[in-house]
Amino acid sequence: MSLHAQMQPGGDAKKANMIQFFQYLQGIRDKEAVLKYITAMAYIENLYVDSVDTQKMTEASLRGMLEGLDPHSTYATPKEVKSFNESLDGEFEGVGIQFNILEDTLVVIQPVIKGPSEKVGIIAGDRVISVNDTAIAGVKMSKEEIMMRLRGPKGTNVKLGIIRSGVKDVVYFNVTRDKIPVKSIDAVYMIRPQIGYIRIGSFGKTTHSELVDGLKELKKKGMRDLIIDLEDNGGGYLQAAVEIANEFLAADELIVYTKGRVIQRQDFKAMGNGMMQDGRLVILTNEFSASAAEILSGAVQDQDRGVIVGRRTFGKGLVQRPVELPDGSMIRLTVAHYYTPSGRCIQKPYKKGEKEAYALDLDNRFKHGEFTNADSIHFADSLKFETLKKQRTVYGGGGIMPDYFVPLDTTRYTAFHKQLAAKQIIVNGNLKYMDKNRSQLKKTYKTFDEFYEKFEVPESYINSIFEEGKKKKIEPKDEKEKEKTLAYLRPQLKALIARDLWDLTEYFRVWNENSDIIKKALEVLETNAAQ
Repeated sequence: MSLHAQMQPGGDAKKANMIQFFQYLQGIRDKEAVLKYITAMAYIENLYVDSVDTQKMTEASLRGMLEGLDPHSTYATPKEVKSFNESLDGEFEGVGIQFNILEDTLVVIQPVIKGPSEKVGIIAGDRVISVNDTAIAGVKMSKEEIMMRLRGPKGTNVKLGIIRSGVKDVVYFNVTRDKIPVKSIDAVYMIRPQIGYIRIGSFGKTTHSELVDGLKELKKKGMRDLIIDLEDNGGGYLQAAVEIANEFLAADELIVYTKGRVIQRQDFKAMGNGMMQDGRLVILTNEFSASAAEILSGAVQDQDRGVIVGRRTFGKGLVQRPVELPDGSMIRLTVAHYYTPSGRCIQKPYKKGEKEAYALDLDNRFKHGEFTNADSIHFADSLKFETLKKQRTVYGGGGIMPDYFVPLDTTRYTAFHKQLAAKQIIVNGNLKYMDKNRSQLKKTYKTFDEFYEKFEVPESYINSIFEEGKKKKIEPKDEKEKEKTLAYLRPQLKALIARDLWDLTEYFRVWNENSDIIKKALEVLETNAAQ
């Protein structure tokens, strides 16, 4: 199926789903099993010694059914469905602030640009202490409950009580909730002359349009080649991956195909009208790149459109069909597998019902040395495939193996740093530092470029983090561990400050200069340019 064909609108979806549902009912082979389940539920509800929660029993039954299937067939409650959809639909309805919790108080990191909070004058550093006259500070309210109070239907009003530095009394703001965009692209910038960089955090409904905007911006700045960063990208919508791949592939080139026991093979092909048909392309992946991220990586690699740099991807190649239930809950049922253009199945092996073993796969890969040594990765000859143009050898067996392997540098992540991070000492330290110094930093550094060139993380800031760690009995075991931690911590803190003064693009502009995968990608582009 072409990209154009799959985007054509269908008919009445609900009516079609109902018709299909009754067809499925008629097609059940073991009707006695269904009757057995209904009979058991009826007797339990009517005869059991205590009152029962039928809803909870049904949910437990559904989860039990799916437990015996593959690792990615799941059940979600209506609340979980709403949360999942918001993350991929590209918007939610609320007040429009990025925030964190510091010492039991909500601190505004940034108001969303042109969002409802910014419009009424809420600024970074403000502390929200009440929502509609209900205290949310100092009452140990969970982050989830605070979010629930801040969010609400577009057009509804919410009264926020705010403490602001330099202002004696509590200031109240009436905010009219609105649709708040959720960006799925984290960063867009020129990483080197003529080389653009785009980091995709997930594949949602707006990802393709965000990418197109990013490509336009970078082309205006002289981009010829592009790095797409899919590290830690857990995937999302197939449609988004197909649309993005279309920007780089020629007409009728296969992007991905799906096939299942009942679902017939379905091909997704490029239309050839993409914005970047020329120019070199490098895709960055790691062990947390999954699903839609693997579709894009596999298409680019198999069609010899670009190269993959990093580590083998997660290996999530199962197609889920969402089945909405009457109460708004949902089953995401696996109906097919994803295959790359060369015929590789993206899904790594698994045994039905053994979800715990599946969840430990990354741990086992780490223990076997796969993250640190390419030689520890062995593929059977039966898993060898060839790319479609240059006939380069690529491998199946789950996930996408990069063309250029970059080992995980385990020496950079000291036990001391991990403990500081786990206890929220680094995050809270950043919040405190920004709270005290935001105004002065903004006065001193008018532009990010000036900040990047001149700013050095103060020793007093680092010492405050170490002192806080000491209070919680977290200390480096020796001077060597302390120095290794500092080498990682300094750029991390600088990146966090850049994020809070500007945005995620500036965070990655700082952080990427310390990334081994980024360095390798730039080396690949520079080496190929010289040939």
